[in-house]
Amino acid sequence: MKVVIQRSKYSNVKINGQIYNEIPKGLVVFSCFTEGDTLDDISYIVKKITNLRIFDDEKGIMNKSILDKGGMILSISQFTLYADTKKGNRPSYIKALNGEEAQKLYTLFNEELNKIVPTVSGIFGADMEINIQNDGPITIIIDSKNK
Repeated sequence: MKVVIQRSKYSNVKINGQIYNEIPKGLVVFSCFTEGDTLDDISYIVKKITNLRIFDDEKGIMNKSILDKGGMILSISQFTLYADTKKGNRPSYIKALNGEEAQKLYTLFNEELNKIVPTVSGIFGADMEINIQNDGPITIIIDSKNK
């Protein structure tokens, strides 16, 4: 499982030109699953996301998590995170888990996140427009295979 996390002042996801979900402040999380991902991968990533100290404390040092500062998570599925660009100029997405299995894991991932931090999402497999007002910018990449 791979995620890209961005700290955000405001973000939304639009589908067919209409806002589907939005968050006032917090984290935008793009996620992708690969063969062999399990509940253990999800648990590891959820714990990392919710405890990452990437929000400023009183001294302006990144020493607080979303649990400390409050906020929400906007979770977006993005199979292109497993793009392989080694050969040629057309990325291969063979490492991304097939749609049906990935959707099950994505749903479970969002449920687990939502148990800890209020979480909203896009629609799995939809053509989405993501608007992020980056805060920092702060962008973190986590791969559950690199524990």
